[in-house]
Amino acid sequence: MQQIPVAVLGATGMVGQRFIELLANHPWFRLVAVTGSERRTGTGAPIRYGDAVTWRLTTPPPTVALDLPLLGPSAEFDAPVVFSALPTEEARELEPFFAARGHAVFSNASSYRMEEDVPLLIPEVNPEHLNLLVTQRARRGWRGYLVTNPNCSTIGIVLALKPLHDAFGVRQMQVTTLQAVSGAGYPGVASMDILDNVIPYIGQEEEKIERETRKLLGQASDGAVLPAEIAISAQCTRVAVRDGHLATISVALTQAASPAEVIATLREFRAAPQVMGLPSAPDPVVIVRDEVDRPQPVRDRDAGKGMAIVVGRVRPCPLFGIKFVALSHNTIRGAAGASLLNAEYLHARGSLLP
Repeated sequence: MQQIPVAVLGATGMVGQRFIELLANHPWFRLVAVTGSERRTGTGAPIRYGDAVTWRLTTPPPTVALDLPLLGPSAEFDAPVVFSALPTEEARELEPFFAARGHAVFSNASSYRMEEDVPLLIPEVNPEHLNLLVTQRARRGWRGYLVTNPNCSTIGIVLALKPLHDAFGVRQMQVTTLQAVSGAGYPGVASMDILDNVIPYIGQEEEKIERETRKLLGQASDGAVLPAEIAISAQCTRVAVRDGHLATISVALTQAASPAEVIATLREFRAAPQVMGLPSAPDPVVIVRDEVDRPQPVRDRDAGKGMAIVVGRVRPCPLFGIKFVALSHNTIRGAAGASLLNAEYLHARGSLLP
């Protein structure tokens, strides 16, 4: 297969670095361009990515990226596919710019997730929402298009809910998250604030979980999504963990199910990315642990190369019916890996290139 040239916007940040790492040996995509902020790129000749980036990941920076010139934020490049790791405000301005110019834009930013004609996509959950792209391109006059992935905590929660919603129906959910510091980017939370502490507030995080979950599990119709009628209450906390978002979840099901039935349903769940054998798709996508003290971030966040969801402690809930714990890797499945899988899915079905 001839590799498709791709670019990464906001390539020097934490999510941008994760994109670079995941693209380094990708069988379908070839990294050819990286962009940075005006502050980093300046007005003179472009500098090398390797000279501009302060690499924060534990793996060494891929050599394929080091000699690439770090281009300005709105630079032109010969790559039909763009992965956006831009901050929210920059993404709001630049992502439509690239989509209008004819690029397929896959965004990790929150700027356009809740726009009615923009797919908020998890391929295992709501691939039919890609039908919104027809409306999006017609309405906005774009030669390209924009697809977003959900918030880093929402993805793990919804991947655990999807098989239960399909099998039994989900009426209500109460969720509390314990989110890693890497979710705040670099340098993230000050050490004096997070060490020996839990911070019971992350700006807009609870609202994102509640809104995005309903959109993801909703029905696409007439160029928009009718949100799922699920009552959701979310509380979000920041904890002193490097990577891995943990969520304690209680759900009320429309059709009663025992813990054994819930476990079997989660273990049997396979969707299009697994059937297609997409390069970034974990199989299984939901791993259920039987130990009483799992999942744990340090032990389980890299399951499925960071793309699987790990569920444990499935048991009866005296208030809602069923409760369990779910863990996801927030910068892989919750960020760069999610965008990459979205692009792989469109490519596998023959609709990636505008």
